[in-house]
Amino acid sequence: MAGAEAGRDPPPLLDWRDSSHWSNTPKSCRYCGGLTNLRDSKRAPAHKVCAEAALAAQAAEAADAYDSERHLH
Repeated sequence: MAGAEAGRDPPPLLDWRDSSHWSNTPKSCRYCGGLTNLRDSKRAPAHKVCAEAALAAQAAEAADAYDSERHLH
């Protein structure tokens, strides 16, 4: 990745310090089913670890698809 230092993790996609990621009502995490007061960027209940793992998986899938498409041409 241009401009990124080797060995450093990319910045997080969600700022979990923002109050919009908190609810006083615990609900089942959309990924693991455990109770959480946290909400993802779409206000769906999600643990921080679960949401970030899902975002990382989506990014990896997109990168793989892009790389596969590039090799087809």
